[in-house]
Amino acid sequence: MPRESVKDAYAEKLLAYKDVVEVDYTANYIDNDYFAAVLHEKSGIAFVHYLIEPAKLTFIQAGDRFRANLEVNGKATDLAGNTIYQFDRTIPIDFSREQVESVRPKLFSFQDLFPLIEGRYKLNILLKNTMSKEFTSLERDITVPPVSALGFSRLVLANKVIPNSAYRGQNKPFLIGDTQLVPSPRNDFSTQDRLYAYFQLHGLNQDLRDSGVLEFTISKEDQKITSTTKPLADVPDKANIMEEISLAGLTSAYYRIRVSLLDRSQKEVLFEQADFVISHLPVLPRPWVLSLPLPPSADPVFANILGNQFLNGKDRDRAKRLLAEAYRRNPAVSQYALDYCRILIEDKEYQRLKEVAGPFLQTEQQYDFLVYLGQASQALGELAEAISRYKEYLAHFGANISVLNSVGDCYYQLGNWEEARIAWQRSLEISPTQEDLKKKLESLKEKK
Repeated sequence: MPRESVKDAYAEKLLAYKDVVEVDYTANYIDNDYFAAVLHEKSGIAFVHYLIEPAKLTFIQAGDRFRANLEVNGKATDLAGNTIYQFDRTIPIDFSREQVESVRPKLFSFQDLFPLIEGRYKLNILLKNTMSKEFTSLERDITVPPVSALGFSRLVLANKVIPNSAYRGQNKPFLIGDTQLVPSPRNDFSTQDRLYAYFQLHGLNQDLRDSGVLEFTISKEDQKITSTTKPLADVPDKANIMEEISLAGLTSAYYRIRVSLLDRSQKEVLFEQADFVISHLPVLPRPWVLSLPLPPSADPVFANILGNQFLNGKDRDRAKRLLAEAYRRNPAVSQYALDYCRILIEDKEYQRLKEVAGPFLQTEQQYDFLVYLGQASQALGELAEAISRYKEYLAHFGANISVLNSVGDCYYQLGNWEEARIAWQRSLEISPTQEDLKKKLESLKEKK
């Protein structure tokens, strides 16, 4: 890459991530290859599977240990610019000399996945090594289609599959059922490799299920090299299809694979395609992989995540149903309860909120619930209890304008003008531009 292009890449990435990349990372952008695909799990939840292979991963030596510390910041933004999902992960790596020597000659592949509701998004993934102050990133547009709509997923071209994975039953990047796919972001193969083309078909009507045909075509420079067909009726799992293709006889070159769905009249209904390359090398170097398995789809964490995504997308009905489900299935998790309280307070279900939040007053998470409990008690007319909750909050977190104003309102309703004045005056000291609050304070002069 020309020097000026490298400088431009640095500047572009630093500008794009200026809010999350510290100045220490200046000129430390690492190029990468990446791949991302939206795949539906059998429960119906759509997951974004992605991998990033940075050009290098730097280890910092500390004594006889070699360390890297990865921080991942991910964000999916809808077309209106609303952040629907944002996540952070931290992955410390601590290797012995023997371990680091075994991986040093290899590429490094970071692989991850996360659930995402239907929609069209801009995906941004930032991967930082905080030990070496280096970073790389992934940016692409993605679509999560409704599973009822007729369509293909993106093709995943794997150079290897591992059956009977030890992680079966969990959600793991590019794990389909009990089969682990091993894709490369470059779609590079040797002549000795097998090509495994995996994809999902959804929204099939009965006629296509009975009489549809899949056609697999490999072409080189728009010239058809091979073509095979398979009746859909012969495919046992039409939602998860994998075709094993021999590359024997193909020379080193760039190719394209096209998978077409044909109807009973052999008309192409839809297709998906991907480019791949066959190397002149008999064996290609493959990376060492660091991936982050997630729990099974039945785990309430996914109801919580998807519920918050629907809430961010302004779909309150589905948000409330899923947030309530996550709480119901594991009411001891404070985050599930807190997220459920957020929607209960908006829906003015004050008694239900107190039932959900009350048990956490005896835990270390009590402070997270104090404002919600204060608001619920205030709305129910339980003013002394509301004041108590608000004051506990202020004692722990310090001054807060909204909470101070609520304390003043409660005291005002109780007829305790002096305490109301103290609370409102403190709020005005912090933010002197509250004109409505000034009028309230002025009205107290008549109460003396």
